[in-house]
Amino acid sequence: MEEDDGAAPIYFLPRLTLPSLARPGESILPAVSWLVATLLLAGFFVYVAIQWQRKLAIQWMKAAAHAKRRSRGRVRAPSTAHIWSQESSSSRPRPSTCFVCLDAITPSQSLSSVSSGAVYSLHRCLVCGVASHLGCSKSAAKDCKSVAMAGSSSSLLHQWVERWMDVDDIPEDRAYCMHCDEPCNASFLGGSAIWRCMWCQRLVHVDCHSVHSRNSSELCDLGMHKRLIVSPLWVKDTGKRMVGLISSITQGANELASSVRGQIRKRRKKGKRSSENVNALASSSSEASRISTDGVISDGDSMRTSSAELKEVDELTNGKLNNELEVVHGPSAKQKYQLVEVPGDARPLLVFINRKSGAQHGTALRRHLNMLLNPVQVFELSKAQGPDAGLEFFKGFAHFRILVCGGDGSVGWVLDEIEKRNYESPPPVAILPIGTGNDLARVLSWGGGYAAVGRQGGLYNMLHEVDHGAASMLDRWLVRISDNYSKPGEEIVAEKYVNNYLGIGCDAKVALDIHMLREENPEKFYNQFLNKMLYAKEGAKDIVDRTCSDLPWHLRVEVDGSEIIIPEDTEGVLFTNIGSYMGGVDLWQNEEEHEDEFGPQFMHDKIIEVVGICGTWHLGKLQVGLSRARRLGQGRHIKIWMSASYPVQIDGEPWIQHSCTFEISHHGQAFMLKRTQEDARDHAAAIMTEILENAECGGVINASQKRALLQEMAVRLSS
Repeated sequence: MEEDDGAAPIYFLPRLTLPSLARPGESILPAVSWLVATLLLAGFFVYVAIQWQRKLAIQWMKAAAHAKRRSRGRVRAPSTAHIWSQESSSSRPRPSTCFVCLDAITPSQSLSSVSSGAVYSLHRCLVCGVASHLGCSKSAAKDCKSVAMAGSSSSLLHQWVERWMDVDDIPEDRAYCMHCDEPCNASFLGGSAIWRCMWCQRLVHVDCHSVHSRNSSELCDLGMHKRLIVSPLWVKDTGKRMVGLISSITQGANELASSVRGQIRKRRKKGKRSSENVNALASSSSEASRISTDGVISDGDSMRTSSAELKEVDELTNGKLNNELEVVHGPSAKQKYQLVEVPGDARPLLVFINRKSGAQHGTALRRHLNMLLNPVQVFELSKAQGPDAGLEFFKGFAHFRILVCGGDGSVGWVLDEIEKRNYESPPPVAILPIGTGNDLARVLSWGGGYAAVGRQGGLYNMLHEVDHGAASMLDRWLVRISDNYSKPGEEIVAEKYVNNYLGIGCDAKVALDIHMLREENPEKFYNQFLNKMLYAKEGAKDIVDRTCSDLPWHLRVEVDGSEIIIPEDTEGVLFTNIGSYMGGVDLWQNEEEHEDEFGPQFMHDKIIEVVGICGTWHLGKLQVGLSRARRLGQGRHIKIWMSASYPVQIDGEPWIQHSCTFEISHHGQAFMLKRTQEDARDHAAAIMTEILENAECGGVINASQKRALLQEMAVRLSS
């Protein structure tokens, strides 16, 4: 057959039979297997890299420790003993290495006991933060931070110590050698032994120090926080001891052991624990009650209990005994240290810590602050010791700042004590929020909890923020409470102060239930989020009970001489001074549009606002932003008549109040420190605060002039 020249060629292809499609599962399964294998392999390599990095860091820390021991005698350093406290390995951050024997701090127990949740005890220094085995602490070198050097030295030298990366608080962006400006960290491929100065927090490579120490001065200038630190050259160790102190400690230990036994008997009656756990708790408490004469709590041969039991024993025994031992060795002993030759332009920081606040971060927080500051300027707040101890110790300073580590109640406690002392130039107060609500800290931009401190760069950066904070004014309100059943002229009058808010009704009922639960079971309040969940749980109970549903018929409120109408469905009335309530709820809502003619809310305008709450269900909707509070009034003078008993709270401190009359009037203003943010007004306020404080220190203006200027500046810049 002839082909047509113009036609395209035709190709004959063999018939192909397409294979049947594979099942979907058979094609996906190999891909999923490869993906899982790849992820597992990547995770394995990451784990190996992390462990290698960790092991390398520990090796360099050990090298620094060996270099320090070899340098003894060549490097001048004061001889100061460590102050040991016993704690469990469950504390955070968990130490990894004993600084005495340089071995890992691990329990000497079987793998089965480790997997069952058992924990072990160790010693931590309250001042410098190093950790050791229980048996190694007795042979530790006396190379702790020397807090009092007045009379023994005329200059402050660097006091070098190994940089234990699990206890220091230096940000990585500042971890550079002071001589060569190279990073001071254990890199993936190498590193160098590092020393850290306990005072200025500067870092140095050991090799660099050996080369440059011959040509450079070893004088320490206290570093970036030098204005906040009480120099040890200003502190004198008087050497005084309390009469009969050891016997009083022994007596206190015996009383403590008996109280523990009483609690054990109480738990037996309640049936909350088995007999084995009770016996373990009793034996642990008897071991912890033995005290050695060198200032270390004797732990006995073994302290291996479950994590829950050990936490209770630490709370019931070791914590209280450590407080007693601090009277002998620690900075809280007023008679042990005194200030001498304080410069007139000094402006240090006085720190108060309430370790019972909120999630109970106080113990670890105090250790970190002791490392960054002088431990003599850090005081704990407790039932036995209030803010007066710290303020009395700081009476030698004409100018200083205060940092309160706690909740709103702790801040109010400190402000009350400041007012009693009638300072010519009152110290401004900053807040490190470790409470549950932290409403005052929120409006001053310090954050709503301890986690906010970590997000802002940690304690190291926060101290810088405190040093450069802007002055702000806070209205304080006086509440006079008169008994309605007293005879004329014999009224029982109680006086309280309001900084944040006063609540009557359902909100105070929830706060009272939580307060009683905290008193009975303090171990439940270890996490801020869980604390709020407990608040929600107690509030849900009151939704059904509605114990304050008859409040409008037993309450009359008069604002600036005019009585206001309380709606019939109101179950709570709040008198607010700041724009934050119950962990950040803005009840007055300045930014929203309103149909009433009330003005905006400010914490320094000498005006207090009145709002109504329609039960705990309404509180819950306010918390998530689904509702608004009812704005009832605004004024300078409030009078309240209450004809029945209701729960009442002031700044989170609740109680049951019987029939009475409240009278709220403006009392004065307190100086607070606000964290400087990106806003131009905040920076201007911080600069003006710095200028006025320098002018007062230099004698250009007096205290009353500075106070008037700060008040005017705070009002103008924040309005």
